[in-house]
Amino acid sequence: MKAMRSVREACFILVPVLFFSYTFAQTAVDRAGPIASALRNQDFGEALELLRPALQESPENAQLWTMQGVAYSGKAQKKEALASFRSALKISPDSIPALQGAAQIEYEASSAAGVPLLQHLLRLRPDDATSHGMLAVLEYQQGNCKAAVVHFEKASSLFESQLPALHAYATCLTRLKQLDKAASVFRRALALNPNDRRERQLLASIQLMAHKPEDAISTLDPLLGINSADADSLELASAAYEEAHDTAKAIDALRQAILLDPQNVNLYVDFATISSTHQSFQVGINVVSEGINQQPKTASLYFARGVLHVELAEYDQAQTDFETAYTLDPSQSLSSAAQALASVQQNDLDHALATVREKLTRKPSDPILLYLQADIITQKGAEPGTPEFQTAMRSARKAVALRPTLGPARDVLGKLYLQAGQYPEAAAQCRKALVSDPKDQAALYHLIQALRKGGEKREIPELLNRLVLLRQQATKDEREHYRYRVVEDDIQPK
Repeated sequence: MKAMRSVREACFILVPVLFFSYTFAQTAVDRAGPIASALRNQDFGEALELLRPALQESPENAQLWTMQGVAYSGKAQKKEALASFRSALKISPDSIPALQGAAQIEYEASSAAGVPLLQHLLRLRPDDATSHGMLAVLEYQQGNCKAAVVHFEKASSLFESQLPALHAYATCLTRLKQLDKAASVFRRALALNPNDRRERQLLASIQLMAHKPEDAISTLDPLLGINSADADSLELASAAYEEAHDTAKAIDALRQAILLDPQNVNLYVDFATISSTHQSFQVGINVVSEGINQQPKTASLYFARGVLHVELAEYDQAQTDFETAYTLDPSQSLSSAAQALASVQQNDLDHALATVREKLTRKPSDPILLYLQADIITQKGAEPGTPEFQTAMRSARKAVALRPTLGPARDVLGKLYLQAGQYPEAAAQCRKALVSDPKDQAALYHLIQALRKGGEKREIPELLNRLVLLRQQATKDEREHYRYRVVEDDIQPK
C-alpha cells in the first residue's frame, strides 16, 4: 500500500487557490473576493460560512460550487467536496478547476470514476502531463494496461525519479509482452538504486524473457562475485548462460546455487532440463536424486528423473518415477474445470461434490456436471466395488455418451476402468481422450499403465517417449509462466 501511495503522490494535483485569482475576477458575485481570500489563507471554515449565503443567492454559479469543493477538501470532508465539484460540473461541464478537484478525490480513492474525469480534462488540455500520469495509474489499477502504457509514456517526465510508478509502468509492459520496452523502463528504475539486488534480478529476468541473455549476464555480473553470489542470481545466470550457449558456465552456476539452497526444487529441475538437452542423462539423474533426498515428497522431481530414465531407455525406472509423481500430485489428473471448482470451495471436495449434485438435480443430463461428479468422486478416493465408485462409473459413462468429444470425461472413465482392473476398456478410453487432446499427459500416462498391467508392452517405449516430450514442453512452459508471474508479483506496487 505504501508503494501504491507513492505512485499516486507522484501525480497529485492539489487544486491550487491560484486558479481562483483568475476565476473569481470573472464572477459577478460580490462575496467572491472574501471567499477567495479565506481560501488563500486556508481558513476553510470561514470560507464555508461565507459560501452558504452566496450559494443561496446564486445556486447556478459553478464557480461558487467549485470554491465550496475546495473548502471541503481543505477540511478533509471528501464526500461533501466531491458533491460540490459534481454540482459545479452539472452547471459547467468544462470547468477545469472543478474537473481537477473531482478527479483528485476519485484518484486518491483509486476509483474508476476518476477515469472519465481525467479523460475530459485531457480533451481540454491534451498535453497536461499530470492528468496523463493520474490516468495512467488509475488505468493500471483497473487492469487496463493497454490504455495505461499510453499515458505512462506521455507522463514520463513525472516518473523519472518515482520507483513505484516505474514499476507499475514495467508491470503493464510485461503483461502486454512488450519486453524490450519493459527492460528499458526497468533500467531506469535500476539507475535510481543500482545497489539493490532484487531490482537487478528483476531486470535480468525481463531481459531473459526478451531473449537477451547477454544483457542479462551483464546485469547480473555485479551479483556473481565469489563472496556475494546468492542462489536466485545464480539460477538466473545459469538460464542466461545456457541461452547464450555457454553450457559449462550454466552448469557451474547451477551447482553453486544448489550448494547455497539445497531445498530449492527448481534448481534440480533446471539441472535435469540442461542434462536432457545435452544428453548427460546419468549426471542429471544423479543430481535430481540428490534433490529427491532433500525433498522426497515433490512430484516434479520424480517427473524430471523419469524423463531422464526414458532417455536412457530405462523404462521400468521411468514408470516407477512417473507413478510416484502422480501419486504425490493427484491434481495432475484433475481437470482444470474440477480444479477451479475445488479452488472455489477452498479445496473442500465434499462441498464441491455437494454443489455439483445440487446442480445435477436441475440438469441431470449435463455432460460437464456428470463428468465433474465422476472426477471429484475419483479424487476423493472411492474404492472399486463401493457405491460411490459405481456412481462415478455411471456418471462418467453417461458423460461420454452425451458428449463423445469430452476428453476429460474419457480421462476419468479410463482411470476408473484402470482401478477396476478392466485394462482393455481403460486403454480404449485413454486413446479416445488422446484423439481429443494429443497433449493430455494424464490420458497418456494412464494408457501406459493400462497396457503395462494388461501385459501389452510393445507400445510402451514409444508412449513413454511421447510423455517425455510433453513433460519437457510443459516444464518449459511452466518455467516461463513462473518467470512472468514472479516478475509481475515483484514489480507491481502493492
